Amino acid sequence: MMAPREPHDVPPPPAADEPAWQAVLQARRARTRPPGPSALADLYGPLCDADAAHPFAVAHLAQSLDGRIATTGGLSKWLSGDADLLHTHRMRALSDAVVVGVNTVLHDDPQLTVRRCTGRNPVRVVIDPDGRLDGSQRVFRDGAAPTLLLVAAGRAHDGGARHGHADVVPIPRTGDTLDPIAIRAALAQRGLTWLFIEGGGTTVSRFLAAGALDRLQVTVAPVIIGSGRPGLVLPEISDLRHCLRPRTRRVTLGDDTMFECIFHD
Repeated sequence: MMAPREPHDVPPPPAADEPAWQAVLQARRARTRPPGPSALADLYGPLCDADAAHPFAVAHLAQSLDGRIATTGGLSKWLSGDADLLHTHRMRALSDAVVVGVNTVLHDDPQLTVRRCTGRNPVRVVIDPDGRLDGSQRVFRDGAAPTLLLVAAGRAHDGGARHGHADVVPIPRTGDTLDPIAIRAALAQRGLTWLFIEGGGTTVSRFLAAGALDRLQVTVAPVIIGSGRPGLVLPEISDLRHCLRPRTRRVTLGDDTMFECIFHD
């Protein structure tokens, strides 16, 4: 049964910063920095020309103060607030493709389209190594945007395979998942060089562990869940000298705070 529509599903009226957002979209198409000064130019400017010289991937997670992204049962709506949700839609509008893992599609049945701001829908990319999705999910039925289903090599027939409205793309395995570096290379071959990895925690963690992220955005909501699913899970270390220590910038999104980790310029 589909979850009932929540107030957050209804797009709000156009934002008062629409001219500034249009300037960001134009800069993204031109692969240049938007003119400033404006809050949107400051936030999105470094992302607009990020793929001018090489492919680019940025991931995003929303989590509680205690590092949880969902309840134990997988419920994550509505952890962060409207400002972070608007930011997510803007990131989709800037990207060539939005990438999610199989569990995000199973639990949330997301549309992965741009609805809360102006902008075009990105190509939707779903990582499903073992073919767990049955094709009933919205991304395979609604035809709202081109969609790719990434499966383990050997599970897809060569040439022309489809899953609903989605093209099936075989990707080499790494252990029990698909190789993030191979995913980026396969998408780049299709002209999809600016990637937004939207979730979930397992998918973002695997891209981060593989060194396949240029930036990571973590939005922290001022709530404490006390249990549930953790956000980032990386291989265990025994010495804090082995921590990842990226440069960061901090952005206020309504009541939430987003930390953007910068691994590569």
